[in-house]
Amino acid sequence: MICPLNIVRRAVFLWTVPSKKERKDETTMLTKLLLLFIFFAVMIAIGIYCRKHATDVNGFVLGGRSVGPWLTAFAYGTSYFSAVIFIGYAGQFGWKFGIASTWIGIGNALIGSLLAWVILGRRTRIMTHHLDSSTMPEFFGTRFNSKPLKIGASIIIFIFLIPYTASLYNGLSRLFGMAFNIDYTICIIIMAVLTGIYVIAGGYMATAINDFIQGIIMLFGIIAVIAAVLMSKGGFTEAINGLAHIQDPSVSSTPGVFNSFFGPDPIGLLSVVILTSLGTWGLPQMVQKFYAIESEKSIHKGTIISTLFAIIVSGGCYFLGGFGRLFSDQINIETDGFDAIIPTMLSNLPDILIGLVVLLVLSASMSTLSSLVIASSSTLTLDFLKDNFIKNMSDKTQVLIIRLLIVLFIAISVIIAVIQYKSNITFIAQLMGVSWGALAGSFLAPLLYGLYWKKTTRLACWCSYIFGTGIMILNMLFRETFPQIIQSPINAGAFAMLAGIIIVPVVSLISPKLDAKLVSNCFSCYEKEVKVPAKLSLGEDEE
Repeated sequence: MICPLNIVRRAVFLWTVPSKKERKDETTMLTKLLLLFIFFAVMIAIGIYCRKHATDVNGFVLGGRSVGPWLTAFAYGTSYFSAVIFIGYAGQFGWKFGIASTWIGIGNALIGSLLAWVILGRRTRIMTHHLDSSTMPEFFGTRFNSKPLKIGASIIIFIFLIPYTASLYNGLSRLFGMAFNIDYTICIIIMAVLTGIYVIAGGYMATAINDFIQGIIMLFGIIAVIAAVLMSKGGFTEAINGLAHIQDPSVSSTPGVFNSFFGPDPIGLLSVVILTSLGTWGLPQMVQKFYAIESEKSIHKGTIISTLFAIIVSGGCYFLGGFGRLFSDQINIETDGFDAIIPTMLSNLPDILIGLVVLLVLSASMSTLSSLVIASSSTLTLDFLKDNFIKNMSDKTQVLIIRLLIVLFIAISVIIAVIQYKSNITFIAQLMGVSWGALAGSFLAPLLYGLYWKKTTRLACWCSYIFGTGIMILNMLFRETFPQIIQSPINAGAFAMLAGIIIVPVVSLISPKLDAKLVSNCFSCYEKEVKVPAKLSLGEDEE
C-alpha cells in the first residue's frame, strides 16, 4: 500500500531540490560574484597600501612625480577609455559608420596617444615642474601670471567634469542588470563608494596602480569579447559579408556602405576622430598624467605602451561596435537607444564571459572616475579655494579638503546619473560630447601654445575659454538653430577645438604682450643644460 504521506514527502523533495540547470546557474552566479569581490578587495587593498604616498599635496595629486612608464601609460589609457567608449560611443558610432568606425580607435591611438605623448609629454613635464604646477589651472595662472585665468579654468573644469563623470555610470546599468539583476541605482552607488575609498585613501599612486590592473583586464577582456561575438556570427569573414548585405535608406542608398572603408558619412567620422583623439590634449585629467611621470626613459617607454594599449582597447571597442547592425533584429533604437547596442551584442555570450565583460567595463569606468575626481577636487582646492577663500592653508589641510571634495564630487555625479537614467534625458555619447567639447575647446589651444609659443597672451586664453564653453552651452540650449553640420555635440566640440587653434594665435598677435622677463623665465626650463637641452631630455636619468 502506497502511503499518501510518502507521496507528499517525495513531491516536496522534488520541488525543493534544485534542478541541474538551477545548480549550474547558481554556480555561475557565485563565480561572477566571487570575481567582483576579489576585484573590489584588490582595489581597496591597494588604496590602503598607498596611504604613505598620499600624506602631502604633491604625493596625493601627482604621486610625488615619480610614477614609472608602465603605470603612467596604463593610467593614461584607462582614463581615456571608459564605459562611455565601450557602451556609448562604440555602439552609437558603430551603428552609424559600420566597420569604418574602427578609424576612430586608430585615431585615438595615433593622435590621442602617440602624438599627445610626443608633442605634450616632455614639454608639459618640464614646464609644470619648473613652475611648480600641480594642476592645469595652476599652470595657466603661473605661465600667464594671472590669478583670474587660473580661477576661470578651475570653474570650467569643475562644472563640466560633473556631467562627464555622470556619463560613466550609465554604461554599467544594462550590463549589471544582464549579469546580476542588480538595480542600476545600487550599482552606481557601489561603484562610486568603492572608487571613492581607494582614491581617498591612496591618492594618485593608488589610482595609477589600480589603473594598471584594470588595464590588464581591459586588454584581455576586449580580445575575448571580440572573438566570441564574431564566432557567434560565423567568424570574421561571415560577419563582414553580413554587413555588406545590410542597407538603411535613411543613412545611405549605397549598397555595402557599412563594410566600406570610410563608411556612409566620412565627414561625420572625421569629426568624431577629431573630438575623441585631439580632444585628449586639452582634458585636465589626461594632461595631468604627464605632470607625474618620472624621467626621460619613462616618456619613451610610456609613449610606446600607451599607443599599443589604445590600438587594442579603443580600436577593439570601435571594431566590435562596427558589427552592431548584425543584431538589428534584436534592437529597437527608437525605444532602447544606442546604449542598448553593445549589451544586446553581448547578451548571448556565455555567463562567465559576460562576467568578464562586466569587469572590463567596471575597470574602465572606475579608472576614469578616479582620474576625474582627483582632477576636479584638486583643481577646486588648489586653484579656487586656496588663497582666495582660505588663507594660509597648510599642506595637511589642502589634502583634507581635496578628500572632502572627492566625496562631494562623487555624490553629485551619482545624483545626476540617477536622474539622467530615470528621466532618460540623453544618450551617453551626447552627455560625454558636451563635457569633452567644452573642456578641450577651452584648454587645448592655450595649453599647446603656452608650452611652445612665447607670444601667447592672457586675452587669447580668455577668448579660447569663452568660445569653447560658449559654443557648447549654446549647442545645448539652441541646437536646432545651429548649422546642420555642427548641431551634434560631437561636431560642435570638434569645431570648438579647431577654432581655438586659430583664435589663440590671432588674438595673441593683436593683444597686449606679457612681460618679457616673465616669459623668459617660463621658457628657461627648456634651455637648462644637462647633457643636452632639457627640451630634448628631462635630464633626470642616471646612466
